[in-house]
Amino acid sequence: MASTIPNFKEFRFLKLSPPQILVLGFATAILIGTLLLMLPYSSASGHSLRFIDALFTATSATCVTGLVVVDTGTYFSTFGQIVILVLIQVGGLGFMTMATLFALLLKRKISLRDRLILQEAMNQSSMEGIVRLIRKVLVYSLVIEASAAVLLSLRWAADMNVGRALYFGVFHAVSMFNNAGFDIFGDYRSLTGYAGDPVVNIVVMFLIISGGIGFIVMADLIDYRKSRRLMLHSKVVLSMTAALILIGTVVIFIFEFTNPNTFGQLNLGSKIWAAFFQSVTPRTAGANTVDIAGLRQATQFFMVILMFIGASPGSTGGGIKTTTFTLMIGAVVSMLRGREDIVLFRYRLAQERVFKALTITLLALLLVVAVSMVLSTTEGRPFLMILFETTSAFATVGLSMGLTPELSEAGKILICLTMFAGRLGLLTLAYALGPKQGKALYKYPEGKMIIG
Repeated sequence: MASTIPNFKEFRFLKLSPPQILVLGFATAILIGTLLLMLPYSSASGHSLRFIDALFTATSATCVTGLVVVDTGTYFSTFGQIVILVLIQVGGLGFMTMATLFALLLKRKISLRDRLILQEAMNQSSMEGIVRLIRKVLVYSLVIEASAAVLLSLRWAADMNVGRALYFGVFHAVSMFNNAGFDIFGDYRSLTGYAGDPVVNIVVMFLIISGGIGFIVMADLIDYRKSRRLMLHSKVVLSMTAALILIGTVVIFIFEFTNPNTFGQLNLGSKIWAAFFQSVTPRTAGANTVDIAGLRQATQFFMVILMFIGASPGSTGGGIKTTTFTLMIGAVVSMLRGREDIVLFRYRLAQERVFKALTITLLALLLVVAVSMVLSTTEGRPFLMILFETTSAFATVGLSMGLTPELSEAGKILICLTMFAGRLGLLTLAYALGPKQGKALYKYPEGKMIIG
């Protein structure tokens, strides 16, 4: 069946697998973004950005991370910031989603192969209803971003002129919904000037959470009025997301309550908002309302754990995902209770899911440890700072303790690769490098060994 999505015939000619097309597509977007950001028009000073710094910024934007080596608000011109914004939107929704949008606008059919690629991109188990899901993704994203942009613009119109407020509203609505964490307030401030502002906190946290729970869950919630039931996936995502946010808020509030560098400067109401926000943002968002470098080490390490867990499948976020973490906890609980099956919400989960969750977790842990060890050698900074930055890159979070702008050339390249791996997913990269094999036609005899 011939494809009708534009500009992908060359991929088919090369006979690339869906994972390989995804990797190539994201790499192409990053390369185009790099070239555009190197143009003199992209910088406020009119000077060309160095290739390594342009590559880092384009990778961070396309992989919706938010780590920056130059200040977005002061270094880049309006043109450069718009380039970054487009990369965020393409990277957040996925380049195949954007390609499908153009195909739908042109009223062209979506081929079987294109559906296979979309299935891989959206991390779906089947192709059934994949185009319908893409339509919902596009509509939900546009509605949420537009609504948030209006609210943020109205709030910031009190602090700046209307045109600037509108621009700030649109930029930050897109950035936060896609969990990118880029801001244009300048001087690496992020949202620290609004630690106690209810409007900014509520709107931005809503954007982060809605972008992080995944489009499948969003569609399920909207359809709940008709179906009066939620899928198991939605139940797990919503319950684990709520639990992590609640636990994170309490832990951060307790750890930072008397910290003079962060919460000590705020009144009680602002402390609650700040604790809530700092609990939400490690879910791969990257924005912050207090100085991350000023947090206590216990809080910083706790945020490393939250970042490692990350958002949910089929979302704009990274990390090992909430469902993976839930499955690992379920496996531990089942083992302690002497049960063979993992049961969640009265559903038994297949052993294959456990193996996949274990593989993802172990690969992610190995990547973070390996990159942290190498950066400890090349950068010579405190290990917690390096671990924080590495986890932030892998989980495409964007929170920083201040190391990223001071990275060496080797460090920048390594973080770029880590962000790329985190956005695409380790299994997708593994399948792209070496396609998965079919089922074995025979089994080896069962062996026994002592564990524990």
